[in-house]
Amino acid sequence: MLQRAVNFCKGHVTVRVEGGFPERVLNLCAARQINFWNLNWETPISFTFTMTRKSFRELKKHQEKLGAEMQVVGKSGLPFFARRFRRRRVLMAGLGLCTLLLLTGSFFIWDIQIEGNVNVSQEEILRVLDQYGVGMGSYAFSIHSEQLRNQILLEIPELSYIAVNVSGSRAYVQVRERTPKPELVNKRQPGNTVAARDGLITAVQPYDGEKLVLPGTMVQEGQLLISGVTDDEQAGTRFLRGMGKVYARTWHKIRCQVPGSVREKVYTGEEHTRYAICWGAKRINFYNSSSIPWGDCDKIVTRTKLTLPGGIALPITVVKETYRCYEEQTVERSQEEAEQLAYRVLKAYLTGSMEEGQVEHETLTAVPWGDDLLVELSAECQEQIGRFVEIEKE
Repeated sequence: MLQRAVNFCKGHVTVRVEGGFPERVLNLCAARQINFWNLNWETPISFTFTMTRKSFRELKKHQEKLGAEMQVVGKSGLPFFARRFRRRRVLMAGLGLCTLLLLTGSFFIWDIQIEGNVNVSQEEILRVLDQYGVGMGSYAFSIHSEQLRNQILLEIPELSYIAVNVSGSRAYVQVRERTPKPELVNKRQPGNTVAARDGLITAVQPYDGEKLVLPGTMVQEGQLLISGVTDDEQAGTRFLRGMGKVYARTWHKIRCQVPGSVREKVYTGEEHTRYAICWGAKRINFYNSSSIPWGDCDKIVTRTKLTLPGGIALPITVVKETYRCYEEQTVERSQEEAEQLAYRVLKAYLTGSMEEGQVEHETLTAVPWGDDLLVELSAECQEQIGRFVEIEKE
């Protein structure tokens, strides 16, 4: 691969040799160490091969001694390509300027890719990076990874690791988020476990303290389930943590009112497109006004970052803005649609209200309520109803 690149820069020619004894040409090349490649015999007295321009000039000096006719049938390489533009000075100057800009631009960062973040947003990481000198147009060789890592970890305590690696004009940022510390339990603080709601006890798992209910017992909200105060003949009264889990069958009835009509978007089919170019941190709009003159519409933004072959990033991003116009109209809901909407809302509320548990049976009923629909969800659940309450010491 390297030799091919060198030959391309030097320029090479394809030569056709024809004569009574063409093998003399090959013997001469071997004797004078003239390199050639791509030998192809066409007839017993003629063949073609490829060599550099310098080797061809050396071989041409001995043409009369060899008694063979040599003819150039092909030329390729950088010198021949550049010769076509020797009279087009403006074009050559522009080509040289573009090459210089590309070489100079490769020393700066024009693209930043962040990997590994889940809870910490990319915007926050980019903001802190820019604060410490890593942004669009930053000089790549001025970045010190060790110093940068320590500064960013102090600014974003949610991160436990960050590494900034620069390759060409692109910066790769790899982060690892910190695992949150579990909440510490103060075992010296006594307390009780009480019922968070009414239910039929199915299982009691005390971690500390004395359980006061058994499976099969009906309890009410606020009733004491696991006591943190125990009496012992030998040790006397003791105050414990009184923690544990208590599972019970519970019954819920929740309802909501669903409007019979709703305002919805109806697209008219009218679309408008505007373009802009972002050069580094600057934006060039190809439209006159930044306002939206088409009334109500949805805005869809597509960003395309330009790159050269080989993945070399350019500091140019093409921004395409598409506007889809719509009108708001009142649409009547069917009873089935209203019931499905109410079911999703009520089910989400029910599962969110349970600390730990699942719905075992459910019934959905709906009755008209004026122009609206009144929907009620009745559910039987198996859930953990124990709620810890601290005991205040006097």
